[in-house]
Amino acid sequence: MKAVVYHDKGDIRLEEVTDPTIDQPTDAIVRLTASAICGTDLHFVRGSFAGMEPGTILGHEGVGIVEQVGPLVRNFRPGDRVVIGSTIACGYCSYCRAGYFAQCDNANPHGKRSGTAFFGGPGPTGPWNGLQAEKARIPYAHIGMVKIPDSVTDDQAILVSDIFPTGYFGADLADIHEGSTVAVFGCGPVGQFVIASARLMGAGRIIAVDHHPDRLKMAQQQGAEVVNFDNEGPVQTIVEMTGGIGVDRAIDAVGVDAEHAHHHAAASDNLRTALDSAAHAVEPEVTDAGPHAYTPGDAPGQALDWAVQALAKAGTLSIIGVYPPTQREFPIGEAMNKNLTIKMGNCNHRKYIPHLLDLIASGVIDPLKVLTKTEPMGSVIAAYEAFDARRPGWLKVELKPGAD
Repeated sequence: MKAVVYHDKGDIRLEEVTDPTIDQPTDAIVRLTASAICGTDLHFVRGSFAGMEPGTILGHEGVGIVEQVGPLVRNFRPGDRVVIGSTIACGYCSYCRAGYFAQCDNANPHGKRSGTAFFGGPGPTGPWNGLQAEKARIPYAHIGMVKIPDSVTDDQAILVSDIFPTGYFGADLADIHEGSTVAVFGCGPVGQFVIASARLMGAGRIIAVDHHPDRLKMAQQQGAEVVNFDNEGPVQTIVEMTGGIGVDRAIDAVGVDAEHAHHHAAASDNLRTALDSAAHAVEPEVTDAGPHAYTPGDAPGQALDWAVQALAKAGTLSIIGVYPPTQREFPIGEAMNKNLTIKMGNCNHRKYIPHLLDLIASGVIDPLKVLTKTEPMGSVIAAYEAFDARRPGWLKVELKPGAD
């Protein structure tokens, strides 16, 4: 089968690999009908996260048809159409039973304190082969897969594999109440779903901060008030917009990839096609602070700094943007002196997927407005290039395995 395989920093390839097989009684084999490219994938390709192992199949978003199930998978049968949660969980440990699926005691083979296990990630997360492939082995399939209602399309369901649950998780962590004033930092695909989720939870005002015109336009179309940090200081503007108080809730939906004011994405691709058609190079994104090289002592992401400053006293900060384990700095003094509540973490996807599928099936929300590109798997390297360069219109990219 064909799959997107990591070989080295800046070197990913679409190549033939061995079909997956059942290894454990709780496994399933799924033929993927949809996958996607996520900003987290770019972290691995750029080298922002250490420990990526050569030969790992990338991707953690998937929809497909069940082909085979192990003897302990009792809730699915071949032919079922399913969405696959990005994080891997056993479903029976104390953390899973409490809804903390991202902190499962058993999914990460490195031990109970090893952290979140997910598809297509670096060695410390498993590693588990990912879902940018024609087929995949799904561990703990009884909990990791959710049946898709007949009225929900593959294109809708792929958005429920990761980014819609993550956005909803961010809004949930922020403890949004009816009437809350909420600031969302980062209007990428996850940020767009934070905005949608905040609306579902009754937010009174939503202020969206970014500098990409297409992303700000989409946020505005959802009813958000927009702030372009290239044109004005976002903290000062937010404080003025809120009568000198600040926002009740702030959500960092971008993490270490936050771009500083007056920084514009380069017109040329960060992901450059090498002369050899089998090798494709990725250069680190350059910001005001230089190339991303995350080591202890690095400054926190710009979005995080702005979020702390923009919050009202006794406000709540939700952090769902990705930060590497080596990140150490945080504006703790300002946060402490403002009596802020801070919540953060990796999304517990399985907690939210069934509910979000029901919302889509009932017509309460249609996530398709965030899906801006659909590309065949055969064009995956070019799609990575365009997505990495943040070209207009490349907000969220779906991949169609089996298509040329």
